[in-house]
Amino acid sequence: MQLIEFLASHALAFVLCVFVLGLLIGSFLNVVIYRLPQMMFRDWQEQAREALSLPEEPKGPVFNLILPNSRCPHCNHEIKVWENVPILSYLALRGKCSACKAPISKRYPLVELACGLLSAYVAWHFGFGWATGALLVLTWGLLAMSLIDVDHQLLPDALVLPLLWLGLILNSQGLFASLEDALWGAVAGYLSLWSVYWLFKLITGKEGMGYGDFKLLAMIGAWGGWQVLPLTILLSSLVGAVLGVIMLRLRDQDTATPIPFGPYLAIAGWIALLWGDQITGTYLQFAGFK
Repeated sequence: MQLIEFLASHALAFVLCVFVLGLLIGSFLNVVIYRLPQMMFRDWQEQAREALSLPEEPKGPVFNLILPNSRCPHCNHEIKVWENVPILSYLALRGKCSACKAPISKRYPLVELACGLLSAYVAWHFGFGWATGALLVLTWGLLAMSLIDVDHQLLPDALVLPLLWLGLILNSQGLFASLEDALWGAVAGYLSLWSVYWLFKLITGKEGMGYGDFKLLAMIGAWGGWQVLPLTILLSSLVGAVLGVIMLRLRDQDTATPIPFGPYLAIAGWIALLWGDQITGTYLQFAGFK
């Protein structure tokens, strides 16, 4: 109780503690980002074999978010606890495996740092309270699903749907929006992109986005209410168009190359939840409506 009271009355200490917590969560998110898609692929293969009445494959070793312990992909060296301290271990090892000296991807410490900084900002923005705890969970989920979408163009239901329900549950107490606004936010979020999907498909015969994008926008609506949806769609479209073209040019890829839309929705939704009122108010004032 004394620690809780101390953190509640000392904003800087609270933000620093949340920053450290964010670093630790970021280390775990690296595991989620890599393993969750692999778990999904294995499950799909089992379902396909069952549907085709094929013989079952021999059971392999346990593979989930906990087991087996993390290993070097080059030499299979099991990563020790002291080699897995967020950021510090990477710096101490100079970005190389302690056994085979193969380079460790810079993405691991960057994800940890990003998670720590985003978590600290949420703590500073909302202060000590339930809103910070809820937004931290959402931030971690958005970060994980964004990078999974970048890697595999997948938005796992195992992440999106629980967060959608959590948003509705939290807003049953009016934490970020009224329950009515949250309910219609989820409905409008799903149907808006669903409608765009089918309109695009009817016109071009192609699929412009995946069903995961519908669910992600529904989740954002469940957290912030229908009011955050216009800004989320606008920001995600603008950022997606600009960054998408830049990335294609840098990679020298054709404009027909699919671009994951989930990260842009996640970024725009996070911004809308934190600063939506201020951004909308500033725009209305600039446009002369206030």
